[in-house]
Amino acid sequence: MPLSEVEANIYQNILKLIPDVSLNLMAVKVSNHPEDFAGWCYELIDVVSKRINFDLLEPNQLPILKKIQQQLEAGISISQIKTLRIAPWPVVFDSIQQNKERIVLDEQLALLKHIESIRETSLVDMIEEDKLAFAGKHTAKHDPSIYQFDVEWLASTKTAKALHNVIATSCTDLNEALNHIPLEGDITLENYMDFVRGYIAAFAAVDNEKATLAPATRLLAMRRPDFFTPVTAASLDVLCQAFGLVRLNNQDFDRYWHDIVMAIHKQPWFIAATPEAEEEQALWQYKALVPCWFAYYSDDAKENSNYYKALHKPKRASSEKSGGRKRGKESAEALVDRALAAEDMPQHIKNMRDSIVKEVAAGRGVDETIALMRTIFG
Repeated sequence: MPLSEVEANIYQNILKLIPDVSLNLMAVKVSNHPEDFAGWCYELIDVVSKRINFDLLEPNQLPILKKIQQQLEAGISISQIKTLRIAPWPVVFDSIQQNKERIVLDEQLALLKHIESIRETSLVDMIEEDKLAFAGKHTAKHDPSIYQFDVEWLASTKTAKALHNVIATSCTDLNEALNHIPLEGDITLENYMDFVRGYIAAFAAVDNEKATLAPATRLLAMRRPDFFTPVTAASLDVLCQAFGLVRLNNQDFDRYWHDIVMAIHKQPWFIAATPEAEEEQALWQYKALVPCWFAYYSDDAKENSNYYKALHKPKRASSEKSGGRKRGKESAEALVDRALAAEDMPQHIKNMRDSIVKEVAAGRGVDETIALMRTIFG
């Protein structure tokens, strides 16, 4: 199969790892022989993650298998994102629709819809759960009855300790930085650089924390998902390879604008006319996120979602003390009010708001508390 330079490098890296697990791989029957690189990567991922006999593997072979899988995942992402350099909007839209189950699109759109509902709220005035949803970090406080999505889709920041330290202690400065990015209309380089200066200053004000690029792109993308593409350190490397760019470092704020944002804005699907179909417009308003949806997603991406895990957590034993992590009263009130706003919520349950808030503040789930009230009071 013909390979690009980047694909050839990945192919060679995989071949270097194969000898250590070659006998194990040879024992797997393969009948599908794709002629394209992405298809080949998908087939081999299926082999190394599902079909190989793990019982016959030595402990020292498992890390090698993991490295092979990581190379294959990068290969798929690069190969798929590369197609965005020539694909028109209809092709991009159709591809996303065909893969919507795999990429858990409905859940990601639910996250974006929630962000849209709080976007005009100052970061300072958001409840803690919404701040973390905006910034991209899941916690046990994200009640799945209210947050019906994983807040870590679209560039998780769960490991960005410095960002969350700044949000906790210097939120006003960070909010002022974000305010340099208009909520609608064009965004200029000057707007962006004003944000960057404010963002760096907010970090410097907190024990001289180091401001890095990836967490900033998450904030920018949630502020304007039609303009900014969020990245993690790993996905940034993939984007650079897919677009033939020299790798950006974690402080390349200037190059992120010129080499990533502006490069994506020049792609044929990005500059196409606004689609007329309502279903297409639903994605068009988030068009800068398209590269995120062309990256590799595993078959169990949905099951690995924090939302899915929260929904399927083992039920507490009846003898076990009720209540999870405690919430502030302000957060509890906001979450309860959202639940009580449902059209089918009985008035007698709404009248119990204060009692429900008290239980939720103590750590009980919103749905769990309301269900309990329904049971007791009919």
